[in-house]
Amino acid sequence: MTLLYLADTRFPIERANGAQTMATCHALARRGLDVTLAVRPDTTQPARDPFTFYDLPPEARLTIRPIASNIAPPARRIQFLLSASALVARTPGVVYTRDLGLASFLLQWPARRRPRVVYESHGIADVVAAEMPSLLGRADLAPSASKLHRLGRREARVWANAAGYVTITRALADELTTRFGPRPRVFVIPDGAPDALVERTPDPLPDGPPVVGYAGHLYPWKGVDVLVRAIAQTTDARALIVGGHPGEGDLARVEQLARELGVDARITITGHVPPAEVPRRLAAASMLALPNGASAISARYTSPLKLFEYLALGRPIVASDLPSIREILTPDVAEFVAPDDPTAWAHAIARLASNPARAASLAAAARRLAPDYTWSARAARIEDALRTVCA
Repeated sequence: MTLLYLADTRFPIERANGAQTMATCHALARRGLDVTLAVRPDTTQPARDPFTFYDLPPEARLTIRPIASNIAPPARRIQFLLSASALVARTPGVVYTRDLGLASFLLQWPARRRPRVVYESHGIADVVAAEMPSLLGRADLAPSASKLHRLGRREARVWANAAGYVTITRALADELTTRFGPRPRVFVIPDGAPDALVERTPDPLPDGPPVVGYAGHLYPWKGVDVLVRAIAQTTDARALIVGGHPGEGDLARVEQLARELGVDARITITGHVPPAEVPRRLAAASMLALPNGASAISARYTSPLKLFEYLALGRPIVASDLPSIREILTPDVAEFVAPDDPTAWAHAIARLASNPARAASLAAAARRLAPDYTWSARAARIEDALRTVCA
């Protein structure tokens, strides 16, 4: 089977979408699919090798093909659409993308030329666009009514016409069905973690006061501020935050909050580290936190990569009690806490630190669950979906 994966992003990229795209394509290629990943070129000079950047071995069946360029938008977008169209026209097989606008564009082609498009949804576009400004504290990013209407039309078009539709949570699939009506060939396929991480023996627990680990971006809706406030309400707990891009204001915001609360000495923020180094850094934690806030994105749409990496690391997980998280975790796998409540988080951290038996039980249950959520397991589910679409 031939698969053309289209991603209008510079590549490699430091964000989770790049890691998820590369891991998915690599795992599909390892299963025997001929995969071409078409992206914009790297902006770093000299250009970085994606296999090296994401710590993956070369794979003969995976071709990474830069198309278009990194000129200024909106010309960059137009150039990518034209370049992608030319590539689609001469590439047999299935077109796979997370890009709603691109999927909508391809599905407006005449029926006799229209490619077989499989769209992977990570959220309903107009809902995400409407909610994101408040989550980021950026009222200036509020979308216009016409933009929301345009996004809604695109969503409806892709839902109606895509050959296959993949969502990362059941809640997202259900919401799309409620909004647009039922359709065939909808597949719920969550994200995953590196197979090698799941296969290795976890590091022993560190000695000393409890250390709560977190990996990922520091956007307000991710709940890092709640974690910092929770640490301030404990007597000796520490936080290890693996992430924080120096070019973004979120790092300065979290550092300032820690200083204001007088816990900056108990908060370690590593800054951005290569994806392959994240698990090694998290080995210094005695428990792992998933403190997402109670937004629509977190409650219904999120399938965070950190969640699946946490499962493999041999540490108890403390997680916000949200429907999307409960699709993967259960109370015997994680300690659930009310989202956006620093006091509840402080109590949960102290409770777990004082109960080694409960902590060990959660960690063991998470390890048992981890093999169900590797990138290989995800690729197997996607391949089954693709074969259903092609049949």
